[in-house]
Amino acid sequence: MGSIMREKKIYCGKEYLEVDIYPYTPQQQEVCRSGKRSKKEKVSAPKQKNLNDKNAKRYFVQLCNSNFKAGDLHVTLTYNNKYEPQTVEEAEKEARNFIRRVSRRMKKEGLGELKYILVTESISEKEGDKLVRVHHHIILNKGLDRDTIEELWSKRRGKESKEAEYIGWINADRLKTDETGLAALAIYLTKYTNRKKRWSSSQNLVKPESRTNDFKYSKRETEK
Repeated sequence: MGSIMREKKIYCGKEYLEVDIYPYTPQQQEVCRSGKRSKKEKVSAPKQKNLNDKNAKRYFVQLCNSNFKAGDLHVTLTYNNKYEPQTVEEAEKEARNFIRRVSRRMKKEGLGELKYILVTESISEKEGDKLVRVHHHIILNKGLDRDTIEELWSKRRGKESKEAEYIGWINADRLKTDETGLAALAIYLTKYTNRKKRWSSSQNLVKPESRTNDFKYSKRETEK
């Protein structure tokens, strides 16, 4: 038996849907012989959480659209000279500490549970060189006002001091969507191929789901 045309729908929350149509050999799956659509299943996350791989970039877009919407926040974090990290690992530790502060404040004010995706981006002159510049992008659900979030990117001047100083520049913007949801922002965060990028997220994110249908399109219909 020759190949058939498979339709694969990828559901990313309630407002965003991707559809693939491609040739498929039915012998590979028992479901192809059943005459039925498959059940919904979770889309597998890429093993390597970097954003230089084509499949990782696509999954990143799907994950953003599954969990965040207009009104949520995009936060950018940088470092001043005093707190400039020497390694990516050191920078990610600082960013996670910031996320914990945001999470604690949300719970304290009764604003629910924090959901986030953290992207750490770094630039070095060549492989093995000292880190030249690092910054972070965080997409998180709304709750705290932007001023409060920006104030949390800071450290106390001393153990006994109540005064704090900023770790670096921070900006929190409300998310805006279009007909592709948050795809424009997600693609923007992955577009620089000369930079190293890796991402992590909270454990409470909704995973995109997929469903296949092998009997909706004929080859002739697909060509049309």
